[in-house]
Amino acid sequence: MTFGEQPAYLRVAGDLRKKIVDGLLPPHTRLPSQARIREEYGVSDTVALEARKVLMAEGLVEGRSGSGTYVRERPVPRRVSRSGFRPHSGATPFRQEQADAAARGTWDSHSRQTEAIGAIAQRLAIQPGDRVMCTKYVFRDAGEVMMLSTSWEPLAVTGRTPVMLPEEGPLGGMGVVERMAAIDVVVDNVTEEVGARPGLAEELLALGGVPGHVVLVIQRTYYASGRPVETADVVVPADRYRVAYHLPVK
Repeated sequence: MTFGEQPAYLRVAGDLRKKIVDGLLPPHTRLPSQARIREEYGVSDTVALEARKVLMAEGLVEGRSGSGTYVRERPVPRRVSRSGFRPHSGATPFRQEQADAAARGTWDSHSRQTEAIGAIAQRLAIQPGDRVMCTKYVFRDAGEVMMLSTSWEPLAVTGRTPVMLPEEGPLGGMGVVERMAAIDVVVDNVTEEVGARPGLAEELLALGGVPGHVVLVIQRTYYASGRPVETADVVVPADRYRVAYHLPVK
């Protein structure tokens, strides 16, 4: 087989990937052994091993101890709907992160006071070391973990108020907009930036992914008259979800 300028292991991985995508190697099928790959493609053991590593890093195959490497089930991506600023009543954290009126997910959360590190301080326009309330969320849909979120709110805004703890008090469990309104802070703008990166070990453990899987990170910040009052990182598994935005035309 002629491999041209592309490294041989990428050519082999590309051919195997095509067979997986085309269904010639369906889910739960054992990937050809290293010896079989070596024979079929006329490559060395090293090339065959590197090709298998590429497919594992892409999440297309998985190793099973003492059994071999198998094609993984390919989930049909579902949508995480986003629509930005939603001032209507009843905007729970789940509805805030999954802007779908039909969404009925659940969430767990834990809040603690901490100091803002450099990047978070910059996003909140406060000084590094200033106190913030950090809340970590785990969102579930039909019992399956679908999304993680870490939120930071400056205690200079919410400290010593009834909404200092996002999940406790009279407005516990409501969205940022409604909670801020209760202390006369009017949220009038929100920004979101979407990026992708390899998931951290603890993120993939919670989301049910495997090492090397890519996650989408939505970096969101709420503003009141230009002042950031909350910022969050929302983490979504890229192989199972697509982020869909619904933006009003003004």
